[in-house]
Amino acid sequence: MIPDDDPSRSLTVADPDDPGMTYISLVGNTYAMLITGAQTNGRYCLIEMRVPDGGGPPPHRHDFEEMFTILEGEIEFTFRGDKHTVQAGSTINIPANAPHNFRNVSGAPARMLCMCTPAGQDEYFMRIGDVVAGKDAPPPQLTADELAERRRYAGELAPAFRSEFL
Repeated sequence: MIPDDDPSRSLTVADPDDPGMTYISLVGNTYAMLITGAQTNGRYCLIEMRVPDGGGPPPHRHDFEEMFTILEGEIEFTFRGDKHTVQAGSTINIPANAPHNFRNVSGAPARMLCMCTPAGQDEYFMRIGDVVAGKDAPPPQLTADELAERRRYAGELAPAFRSEFL
C-alpha cells in the first residue's frame, strides 16, 4: 500500500546558478549540492561535480550506490582495478562496496552529475570541503600542512559516512 502524500515535503528545483547554491571545493574539484539528503528525507542526494583536467578523488569505496552522468568532457573511472573511459552523455553506476575512483582525462574541465542513494555523501562533502563563492571560484590555496590535516580529517570522518579510503 502506498502511504498518503506528505504535504510537509515540497517540490525541489535545483538551479546551479541560484545565488543560494552551496559550492564546495574538495581535492581541487568544485561540487554543487543540487539536492541534499535533507530535501529527500535521506533517500538520495544529487551533486554537480566540476572536475579540472587531471582532477579526481583518491581510490575509495562506500556502502551506498553512486551513479554518474557525464555532462561535459571525459572521465576515466577505475572500477575494481580496471579502467573505463566514459564520454559525455553516458551514465555509469558504481555498486555499493566496490573499490573505485575517477580522473578527468579529457584535457579540459569536465562536468558530471553524481547521485548517491541513500544520501549522506552531500553531508560528508560539506564537512570535509571548503565552501567557495561559486562554480567558477578557484579552490583555496592550502599549505602542505593544511592539506595533510584535511586528508587526516576526511579519513577520520569516513567511517561515520560509510566510506573508506584505499
